Amino acid sequence: MKNNGQENKHKNKRDIGRIAIRIIAAILAVLMVLAVAATLVFYI
Repeated sequence: MKNNGQENKHKNKRDIGRIAIRIIAAILAVLMVLAVAATLVFYI
């Protein structure tokens, strides 16, 4: 029973980490797109 509880906690931490990585990656992708759009607007 104790081992199962520890495994579940580790699994939840891993899931949270994966979600956080996806959120950070999405934010970085949006920032890159905005930066490219801003430079194009300024050059045009």
